[in-house]
Amino acid sequence: MNKFIATVTISMLAATAATAQVTEEMIASDQTMTNQIVSNGMGRDLQRYSPLDMITKDNVKNLVPAWAFSLGGEKQRGQETQPLIYDGVMYVTGSYSRLYAIDVMTGEELWQYDARLPEGILPCCDVVNRGAAIYGDKIYFGTLDARIVALDLKTGDVVWRDQIADYKAGYSYTAAPLIVDGLVITGNSGGEFGIVGEVQARDAETGDLVWTRPVIEGHMGTLNGEESTMTGTLNATWPGDMWKTGGGATWLGGSYDADTDTLVFGAGNPAPWNSHLRNAGTPVEGNAGDNLYAASRIGIDPKTGDIKWHFQTTPREGWDYDGVNEVVAYTDRQGNKRFGTADRNGYFYVLNREDGAFVSAKPFVKDITWASGIDDTGRPIFNEENRPGDPSAATDGTKGEVVFSSPSFLGGKNWMPMAFSQKTGNFYVPSNEWGMDIWNEPITYKKGAAYLGSGFTIKPNYDDHIGSLKAIDPDTGEWVWEYKNDAPLWGGVMTTAGGLVFFGTPEGKFLALDDETGETVWSFQTGSGIVGQPVTWDQDGEQYVSVISGWGGAVPLWGGEVAKKVSYLNQGGMVWTFRLPKELAALQ
Repeated sequence: MNKFIATVTISMLAATAATAQVTEEMIASDQTMTNQIVSNGMGRDLQRYSPLDMITKDNVKNLVPAWAFSLGGEKQRGQETQPLIYDGVMYVTGSYSRLYAIDVMTGEELWQYDARLPEGILPCCDVVNRGAAIYGDKIYFGTLDARIVALDLKTGDVVWRDQIADYKAGYSYTAAPLIVDGLVITGNSGGEFGIVGEVQARDAETGDLVWTRPVIEGHMGTLNGEESTMTGTLNATWPGDMWKTGGGATWLGGSYDADTDTLVFGAGNPAPWNSHLRNAGTPVEGNAGDNLYAASRIGIDPKTGDIKWHFQTTPREGWDYDGVNEVVAYTDRQGNKRFGTADRNGYFYVLNREDGAFVSAKPFVKDITWASGIDDTGRPIFNEENRPGDPSAATDGTKGEVVFSSPSFLGGKNWMPMAFSQKTGNFYVPSNEWGMDIWNEPITYKKGAAYLGSGFTIKPNYDDHIGSLKAIDPDTGEWVWEYKNDAPLWGGVMTTAGGLVFFGTPEGKFLALDDETGETVWSFQTGSGIVGQPVTWDQDGEQYVSVISGWGGAVPLWGGEVAKKVSYLNQGGMVWTFRLPKELAALQ
């Protein structure tokens, strides 16, 4: 049920009553329409770049808080969301599947929606929500009990809601939905529970299911309520019936490339983690043990759900190197249309936008032990001795050989979104330098239970830093500069035409760096760790910047020795909004 605070004024309601409908054209122009943000990534290509340049390297020191908004209560936990801005209102999701509408000028709450989650939800990596999407007169977001909800923009009332999957089987949903041509497109979460990754498309107006596309071989897709095509070829790369619980969760959502009319979704780890059970633990001829399409990027036709192409970053996956990390459409310095993606496995990949074909891959973290490189076809050159051992080969059959692998299963980069700058042509990638002791164990599938077959302990690789924000030239793979941080980086990055790179740290600092040198040019202490995603927009001739602060996410839950290192950090739940006053914009 929606809760309205008693102080909502008639003028606020009058302002929201004037709300116009968000069109497909407006969503397509989200990056260039700088007075709005209606999609995740500040545009469906996920560049997270703003052409605004009122705030510059010279005057950013004059950036001041405009207001702050508390998410309130005891439901603090990790706040990984990205705010949306439309028609004088900020919309922001919070932990435990909540959504708030806030007056952008005053910071006052207009309405709040609480999903009221059932008992027994099974989120793997904190009770986070990563954002919403606006289309027409509605706002859409997902909930931890694996549902998609459409709310009225003005009131927060439920217009429709639908079930993505059965939360009792381990499914959940944490990503921001994607809107393309009147369809609400979602993935799913739950890769640690033996679920099956899938992409679904619904009519934005009615919530009716239009198509579904499972991303594991052997499963059938649907179109308009009828079976359409099988994903891949049954048992081509999976042994026996393991494809039925094959994992591949599409938990980070997707991007959309308008030039090729293609949705691009990433698929997570195959299930279980124990690769020996999936015939992926030993070299095989061809791709028999690759377990498609787990740990892959997949190009999908938005009208039908048919798979147009795929690229698997980690075939024979055995370290929980999910392939979900965002795929960013960009044009390189030579005018080539490319995709950039920084994989959990530690390599930054460049793909061709037309067909997803491999172009290049270079490391973006310092220590990679599981492979010695990527060959000319895009396939990794495995270090077989670094694969966790087969427990069935052990004397007692209960634990395979322990190996140290880097990066850790939390990845060279995890969910936290990178940014591309049209000004410099570089990517700005939040990464972490850590490894893990990892071993395999016997496991059998049980509905709603963890389906890993592995144990692990995460460890820092260096004494002086874990987090590392890197400026990367995608043409060469070279690192232009590196910003080191003591604690792991777990939040998003944004770039601007003003020459700035904005991001936050778990220590609570919201920072602006010089995009060419990496020098810190502004910093503000928010009071809790930042794992959210910054945005910027203009209003009444002034540029604003917002970010949500609130420590949490996977690191304190799964981080092993790293979790102990950051155990002192305080939780929170606060939206901070900053502005550059007109009278200070000209000051150096």
